Amino acid sequence: MLPTYFISHGGGPWPYIPDMRAMFINLETSLVNMTKQLPEKPKAILMISGHWERQTFGVQSNLAPGMEYDYYGFPAHTYEVKYQAPGAPGVAARVAELIENAGFPVDLDDKKGFDHGAFAPMAVMYPEADMPLIQLSLKSNLDPEEHLALGRALAPLREEGILIVGSGLSFHNLGLRGPQAIKPSNAFDAWLQETLLDATPTERSARVVDWDKAPYARICHPREDHLIPLMVALGAAEKGEASCVYHDEGIFGGWTASSFRFD
Repeated sequence: MLPTYFISHGGGPWPYIPDMRAMFINLETSLVNMTKQLPEKPKAILMISGHWERQTFGVQSNLAPGMEYDYYGFPAHTYEVKYQAPGAPGVAARVAELIENAGFPVDLDDKKGFDHGAFAPMAVMYPEADMPLIQLSLKSNLDPEEHLALGRALAPLREEGILIVGSGLSFHNLGLRGPQAIKPSNAFDAWLQETLLDATPTERSARVVDWDKAPYARICHPREDHLIPLMVALGAAEKGEASCVYHDEGIFGGWTASSFRFD
């Protein structure tokens, strides 16, 4: 059975910018190690990116997805990069079936391209773009409990060879960088570590649903789009053991960020 992951996916198209790639060297190492430590090679990866929201859940179903350059102010060449991993329409149909069986409206989306929440980490994890990849949207209400339930619905995929990855950031306040970010990001990360690693599974789920009661929660996540993928990854392995697979401090001069594995 495959684990699930919540990853902090870094900033913009960082693998394609040497200075940024150097800053995220610890993240790169963790993502490479992630693929090496899996108990089996996945048949495909299901990526829940903080960069795709719909009114109802949507599953990327095209065979050869294009690119979505959903970032601003980066070098011109980053708007021409291609990550041409194959899609997996059959897996998409299975994902949609599980979501529908759980009582959630869901659509197959054959127009969706890879956004940087998916292609940036994948460019490091599978640089040859030979791993089938599909994306699953967040629901735009960003309801923690609903996304935890979504994860529960997807749990059978773990036994079917599909690796579930929630891709966001454990700290995501783009307006708060430098030294002023140190205290809030450290405090929120400490809460997240304690919640995920030390609480019982029941306590863990309850605390994550009430994440906005954590220290500096709304400073670290003015909008929770980059935290909600955690709910999906956790829900799909809700009774499993958690481990921290990436931890970094001083990103952009003050951010602390972490990634977690559940199995």
